[in-house]
Amino acid sequence: MLKNQEKFTTVEQMEADAARLKELACAACAETWEDRRVKQTPQCNFGENGICCRICSMGPCRITPKASRGICGADAHAIAGRNYLRMAAAGSAAHSDHGREIAHVLHKSSREGSYHVRDEGKLLNLAREWGIPTEGRDIYDIAHEVAEAGLWEYGKPFGTLRFLSRATGERQKLWQELGIAPRAIDREVASSMHMTNMGNTADAEALVRQSLRVGMADGWGGSMMGTEFTDILFGTPTARATEANLGVLEREMVNIIVHGHDPAFSEMVVLAAENRELIEYARSRGAKGINIAGLCCTANEVTMRHGVRMAGNFLQQENALLTGVVEMICVDVQCIFPALGPLAECFHTKFITTSPIARIPGSIYIEFKSETAMEQAKDMVKMAIDNFGNRNEAKIFIPQNKQAAVAGYPCEQIIRELDGVTNSHVDITGSYKPAIDCIKAGVLRGAVAMVGCNNPKVRPDYSHIEIMKELLKNDILIVASGCSAQAAAKAGLLSKDAKYLCGAGLRRVCDLVDIPPVLHMGACVDISRMMLLVTGISRDWGVDITRLPVVGCAPEWMSEKAVAIANYVVATGIDTYLGIEPQVKGSARMMELITEGTRKLTGAGYIINKDPHELVKNIISGIEAKRAALGI
Repeated sequence: MLKNQEKFTTVEQMEADAARLKELACAACAETWEDRRVKQTPQCNFGENGICCRICSMGPCRITPKASRGICGADAHAIAGRNYLRMAAAGSAAHSDHGREIAHVLHKSSREGSYHVRDEGKLLNLAREWGIPTEGRDIYDIAHEVAEAGLWEYGKPFGTLRFLSRATGERQKLWQELGIAPRAIDREVASSMHMTNMGNTADAEALVRQSLRVGMADGWGGSMMGTEFTDILFGTPTARATEANLGVLEREMVNIIVHGHDPAFSEMVVLAAENRELIEYARSRGAKGINIAGLCCTANEVTMRHGVRMAGNFLQQENALLTGVVEMICVDVQCIFPALGPLAECFHTKFITTSPIARIPGSIYIEFKSETAMEQAKDMVKMAIDNFGNRNEAKIFIPQNKQAAVAGYPCEQIIRELDGVTNSHVDITGSYKPAIDCIKAGVLRGAVAMVGCNNPKVRPDYSHIEIMKELLKNDILIVASGCSAQAAAKAGLLSKDAKYLCGAGLRRVCDLVDIPPVLHMGACVDISRMMLLVTGISRDWGVDITRLPVVGCAPEWMSEKAVAIANYVVATGIDTYLGIEPQVKGSARMMELITEGTRKLTGAGYIINKDPHELVKNIISGIEAKRAALGI
């Protein structure tokens, strides 16, 4: 074990920083999520259990011991099932609309414009995969045709999604037999809304099956397309050194925070901040330079492509402003607190919204357009620089905690790292066989995909960090994305020094491959990368996905997107461990369907435990059971 454990940041240290920032919020008469949570207590038990229905104006109806059915006759199972499917559909719509936006940006890319093709190899590979001619053609003509083909995936009238062909033969056959292979992305979202409209499906199992289908429209459709097209436009990520936590904010620099999920916007802001003239302008205004930092998944996107530092994850967005040194927070879509408007008014911070999808009162709205993206980004950076002199010194407090991290391990980077230690034998180069051999030998016990948000129902980041530390101690490799990856980064678990928290086997792997034991795979949209990773392992091993000692875990999830994600992970055959209960527990039938019912269909289901220490025991037991079944 590491001699100097103080190298790692504890949850208690993070909480101490948060408490000091809360004092500053009180002094400024500003409200934070902690205040609003107290005011919302107790939360509605009917909503918590998923048994309140308001999809028509005969209600709202709620299920009680004396009223076991709504006015139309829907019971708890129908109501909870409809609510669950609507969450999955909304989550899939959000992720997939993100992917659609990136497809439009790719369609407008050009040599002369703001957006260029950065990874021509990935574009050509995708074009060939989709049967699009490439020989002798201009790269931008190919890009535009690929973008059009991608956009047709949202509304094509016949067939199923193209990316399903990437799955193993067993999965594809199963999805067809179950009738859950997604068709057009928008069709699955619309079908879900139609099914749950008053007077339609009341059968819980049918609702769960459609939840799997609309979830896959995200993971094997919109999200996967968003990831692929983003790599083509901005480059496939590679491992990069960075830092994480609020300590990355700089007192003597212009601090600009990018927040949200859409990298088309944040990419331009990052590039604009590197402009020599703007850097000199910042110096002329008394700053030493321009410091870009990120929040949420936008941070993950720019970190793994540019090394931009991560200020924090979902529940830290208000804390970033409370430091008093953020000149501008500019946001795109998803996971943005409307509270940032009134909070920014208590400080000098400019709050900029850029998307018609996320209009928020109290912000300065500048609709970001791909045709003028770079010019707009430069204007925003200049606005932030002009705001530098408006700080109130009495309101400044920058926590000192920050941690070194290595981010950016997509499937291509993982294979590249593995190839570096395989003696270049032809039969294993470009495959996951080195990792499989480690698992078979017991050097690695298995792997866990850690994903998901923060949730005020539990101690922020605590479940992520405690579970990860226990997994590492038990020689279980972790791949992480989204806010979970940022929790790891803030604690120091994305650093290569984190190998000293590992068991002997995992530590040996980290030494040999020169990687951290928690591999940063990207944003929440990049969980689609995890599906391809597990699919690749399944192919190289010759073992069905359901039998692999690989599982998913979302200990602090909160978003509808997480419901869509969980459904496509389970549909792919990966058990998913949850620390927050889905809002269906008012229906015993729904609870059975999402835990054991889906297991009978796809070979995987949810395992739910609100205690992180018990949940990690469940995970380790589940992985060891899979190993035993494989005879390893």
